[in-house]
Amino acid sequence: MPMRVLVVTNFAPDASAPQRGRWIEDQVEAIRRMGIEVELFVFPPGKSHYLPAILRLRRLLRRKSFALVHAHYGLVGWCARLAGAEPLLVSFHGTDVRHPIVGWLSRRLAPRVTRVAAVSRALFEAESGRSGLPAVHGAAVLPCGADLDRFQPRSRAEARRRLGLDPDGRYLLFPANPERPEKRHDLAAELADASGAQLLTGGSIDPERMPAWVNAADAIVVTSDYEGFGLTCIESLACGVPVLSTPVGIAPYALTGLEHTHCAPFDLGAWAEAARALFAHPGLRLESRDRASLLSAMRMAERTAIAYRAVLDGE
Repeated sequence: MPMRVLVVTNFAPDASAPQRGRWIEDQVEAIRRMGIEVELFVFPPGKSHYLPAILRLRRLLRRKSFALVHAHYGLVGWCARLAGAEPLLVSFHGTDVRHPIVGWLSRRLAPRVTRVAAVSRALFEAESGRSGLPAVHGAAVLPCGADLDRFQPRSRAEARRRLGLDPDGRYLLFPANPERPEKRHDLAAELADASGAQLLTGGSIDPERMPAWVNAADAIVVTSDYEGFGLTCIESLACGVPVLSTPVGIAPYALTGLEHTHCAPFDLGAWAEAARALFAHPGLRLESRDRASLLSAMRMAERTAIAYRAVLDGE
């Protein structure tokens, strides 16, 4: 009889953030391909939705039986615990650890669940003056991973034609929502000005169109103060597109030894020089897909399935 798992999340997409939660959907689909039955319990973000979610989740758990409940995000983990989920695995994604208020709640939750997971090892350590998760016995690192079927190298000229961009333009893609202060859109804008490029911004891009935007860019720019994992970095490498990143999340590992990438604290002069060097090689593609495959959605789903079995076996 296959394992039955309930995945709980409030990473629900909306008009302003259509890509929100796509990484969790990709992981769930990969886990299902391994023969594990997964039911999704999704509710909207925002504090007014937590109490109703607890009540609905409690009713669901009374009505149906699951071998395991897997909650994504700290406050969602609290909802699952208060609803009586057991055993309970909680994956922390970044802001839920680094936020001055939510981070405190996440650290309080960690010792109160069956298994703690984070999308990167960095979340168990302090970063930029923000505390990490406590050292809890049996903690796991469970990223969601990149969908390599969607993110593949494509012709830059064709991607720009599809998106109505200048075929000879210089484009840097800031893939995050510019309204999120920790993503530091201000630094990305400075870089574009200093290097003579146009800055393209994400946040409201449909997830099905994101591979085209990645392939259209000369480079992806990650100027974040912190990242839980930094999935965009892996998606870019899957497309062979250069990445300029602060040393946050998975970037120091993912970019090590790769030519035409830059991973260092933000320094406008050094970053602008790195960007201009890329503009001198229009259409450049990295030999980086093998690196991305190490962190694919399927590989990370396999790790997650191992964690599920470890929880059920009491390991």
